[in-house]
Amino acid sequence: MAGKGDSLRTIFFALGANFAIFVAKAVAAWMTGSGAMLAEAVHSLADCGNQGLLLFGMKRAARPPSPNHPLGYGKEIYFWSFLVALMLFSVGGVFSLYEGWHKLEQGAPLTQPWIAIGVLVFGIVAESISMRACMVEVNKARGELSLWRWFRTSRQAELVVIFGEDLAALLGLVFALLAIGLTMLTGNELYDALGTMMIGFLLVLVAQGIARQIKGMLIGQSVEPGKRQAIREFLLARPEIKGIFNLITLQLGNEIMVAVQAEMQDPEATIADTITRMNASEAALKVAFPDVKWIFFEPDDSP
Repeated sequence: MAGKGDSLRTIFFALGANFAIFVAKAVAAWMTGSGAMLAEAVHSLADCGNQGLLLFGMKRAARPPSPNHPLGYGKEIYFWSFLVALMLFSVGGVFSLYEGWHKLEQGAPLTQPWIAIGVLVFGIVAESISMRACMVEVNKARGELSLWRWFRTSRQAELVVIFGEDLAALLGLVFALLAIGLTMLTGNELYDALGTMMIGFLLVLVAQGIARQIKGMLIGQSVEPGKRQAIREFLLARPEIKGIFNLITLQLGNEIMVAVQAEMQDPEATIADTITRMNASEAALKVAFPDVKWIFFEPDDSP
């Protein structure tokens, strides 16, 4: 699993790439009059704001527990990630759809389209660098899982958001390049308008996928299925534990809460001995899984 520092580095990569791309796209959109280029400029500007929100959210989530929030603020990153999905949908997707529809109805000729082509090629290179940095962390986190399976089961909100943004950015750049290229070849402004709308549909689709994943984290999800099974097997292998009646895990940002109802090996042990064995199991679990911060252990003899 990628750590907080790894996710932070990925966000800074994406922020730097998106800001440079935004400046280049904005200048090119102004010079060429391309709707697809303007949609891409707004998309990159929205992405810059999104990365700022993620950085702010990670800082807020790192605050220590308080009387009102005894399990800490780790889940706050989910709130800010959900806002990112909303921004991607509204500022990026809906604006692009509107701009495409506007171009489709009124039309506007492209001027100096080669400038747009050059900027889009630059954008693809810069975004590929950002995507590569993101994929390094995604590959660490997903292990042998497919990308789709990782996206559906991951509990790392900030990494899910950056992956979705980078993927949408690369595909959007390709759509814009195709739209402007076809407009140049045919002289038909329809392709620029359709390319702008395709970018809008793409952003809306990606935003919906991200929002769906973050919604589950906001409501409250267990840890990733593979990690939950690993925790269960680790506890069952402990000499103090005979069996597990119930195991509840809860992902709280980068931290985990574990509640376990277990049958101890020696049910006749004194209270002091049972407490000692419980403490030993808890300490061993925290060493094996450093992101486990809270453990609630209930020894029992029946479910």
